[in-house]
Amino acid sequence: MMSALPSRHPDHSPLLPHQSPPLVVPSPTELSSDAAAPQTAARPPPAPKAERPRPKIRSTKAALTIAPAAVSRLRALLNGPTPQLIRIGVRNKGCAGLSYHLEYVDQPGKFDEVVEQNDVRVLIDSKALFSIIGSEMDWKEDPLSAKFIFKNPNIKDACGCGESFGVAS
Repeated sequence: MMSALPSRHPDHSPLLPHQSPPLVVPSPTELSSDAAAPQTAARPPPAPKAERPRPKIRSTKAALTIAPAAVSRLRALLNGPTPQLIRIGVRNKGCAGLSYHLEYVDQPGKFDEVVEQNDVRVLIDSKALFSIIGSEMDWKEDPLSAKFIFKNPNIKDACGCGESFGVAS
């Protein structure tokens, strides 16, 4: 038969209606390896560390320097009706092995090196970077021709006409 008296806790102190029985947490020595036995909750995993943004490594010296005559010629070429960029690369060609190649592109490639000097931007193809690095680009006009010329300290071999070059590997 149910009694109207408040129930009693095992230590025989009466429980009031708004109280709940005390929580008993077993000590680590009392824990059972049996899966059916009550277990304590595992610790929560540590909070993830905030990732720092990776620093961008930029060289202090440009891969290519552009002479004033070349800057003015590039500015004239780039201010055309359809604004584009000029990519400088090298191709396997000529008697010495490599030849400079210039082309118009709409946007830089994923690994292209961007060289900006006097508000003129040119791109260096990533495959040509080691052949071109440290060079100076200039514009030369004479009565028979007008062309970009490159003064490249990496050249170890060049053909007689000056159209192709080779670098030490």
